Amino acid sequence: MTWSISGNYLAGCSCAVVCGCPVDAKPHDAQGREECLGCIAFHVAEGSLDDVNLSGVDFALYNHFPSNLTAGNWKVGVVVDAEASDEQADALERIVSGREGGAFGELSQFFGEYLGLERASISITDGEKPRLRVGGKTELEFEPLRGPDGGPTTMKNAMFGFAPEFTLGRTTGSSTAFGLTFEPAYGEKSDYVFSSEQPEGTPTGR
Repeated sequence: MTWSISGNYLAGCSCAVVCGCPVDAKPHDAQGREECLGCIAFHVAEGSLDDVNLSGVDFALYNHFPSNLTAGNWKVGVVVDAEASDEQADALERIVSGREGGAFGELSQFFGEYLGLERASISITDGEKPRLRVGGKTELEFEPLRGPDGGPTTMKNAMFGFAPEFTLGRTTGSSTAFGLTFEPAYGEKSDYVFSSEQPEGTPTGR
């Protein structure tokens, strides 16, 4: 089957700034634990899986990475916005769980436990301090890191980047879902494009 999704994402995790996961380094948090607990929410501006239109749908991916990413044994759960249809939710679960190939199919080789699909309201807002809310599960506020010129700090060409270039930042808030509880510290945001036919040289999504 053929699929594609594009839009923007906002992520937060427990790692101390800067998270090492995009470059396959061992994660670490402020307490010295070498694990990454996180949430990344995607707004699908345009997308489809065959004849299922996914445009306008939001979904969130929750993770527990017990070590560097290629060590595997990930725990992964998916939340799809409550406003989406059951058909849209099923299509997104098939994509994100890796069953439909593409970037998520490549990542699924590292899954140790798939935690399933849940439904909840999802809100991703932009602005000076973007915010993410997943009803009853996650509240997160993002503030970009800035360089000497005042512009946002970015990372490019990361092995496990969700985009070829993304903005680095700090996050605050709280998150509890799928039995995974953490206080956000690191964050990132960018636009993204994924499909079942990833162009050669495209960074693998994290």
